[in-house]
Amino acid sequence: MQAVQQDIGCIQDGPLDIDVRATWEAHRTFHATWESRLNEEMAAMAATGPNVILADTPYLAVSAGKQTNIPTVVLANFTWHEVLESLDDTPSEHHSLLQSIRTAYGHADMALRIAPGLPLSGLREVVDIGPLAEPGSSQRADLRSRLGIAASERLVLVGFGGIPLESLPWHQMEHMRGFHFLIAGVPPGDFSRIHSLSTISMPFATVLNSVDVVMTKPGYSTIVEAVALGLPVLYVRRYNFADEAPLVDFLHDYGLGQELSRPDFMSGGWQTALETLLSHSAPAKHPHLTGAADATKILLRYFQ
Repeated sequence: MQAVQQDIGCIQDGPLDIDVRATWEAHRTFHATWESRLNEEMAAMAATGPNVILADTPYLAVSAGKQTNIPTVVLANFTWHEVLESLDDTPSEHHSLLQSIRTAYGHADMALRIAPGLPLSGLREVVDIGPLAEPGSSQRADLRSRLGIAASERLVLVGFGGIPLESLPWHQMEHMRGFHFLIAGVPPGDFSRIHSLSTISMPFATVLNSVDVVMTKPGYSTIVEAVALGLPVLYVRRYNFADEAPLVDFLHDYGLGQELSRPDFMSGGWQTALETLLSHSAPAKHPHLTGAADATKILLRYFQ
């Protein structure tokens, strides 16, 4: 196979805002060369001859698999059709793009819907599987030692899905007694309570299992792994990304979470929310993280 662009996704203006206009424009550009992209991917698949195409969640690969008679399975908690449909009122100029994407997904032989997820509308056969998570090991004491943090202080990981925040309320964070913060990037100054992930050599999954709280937007991997770890989550919602609602519901059903408003996030009004979150107990019920095993059993049929 080859490394080629399979879809667009959403064009982000920082981790909390989708540039809706730019996203639609990027999709129009992508689909203007759809046939050549499809033919190139079909040629690569025919040359390689895989047993199955597993797509999370690029619809170009799904359509190419159908055209080359290779079984295609979508493994996802949403489709880009569902995400785009939720971005705005889908004016008529976008309908043909949405229909093309929906049609491409409809070529899949099967969809494995990862919990918690959207309906995967437009796919013919949808099989529900459990949540997917692979929590890292804990190195709590080692992490605190490296950062010089006392055992009595809480460590908050500020992580927004790999997209850096251009600014944070640095001075408010520095004056939050009882808390230290671990961020991506480098803080603009010499702060005693704000630390950079770049100064430590730990996998993100290990860091996640070594902090006291994660502050994030509701995204699949962070939310499900936090729930699996029993890690409290202080989250800032976007309200226009389609899979956000089921993730928030999952967090409150099985984990410990609290919403922080966008104005409070931007102004640094974090302390009360953090203290309230940490004063609560997680629900007694726990999710069965069977997604990997469920998917493996189903996919084995393509290799027998």
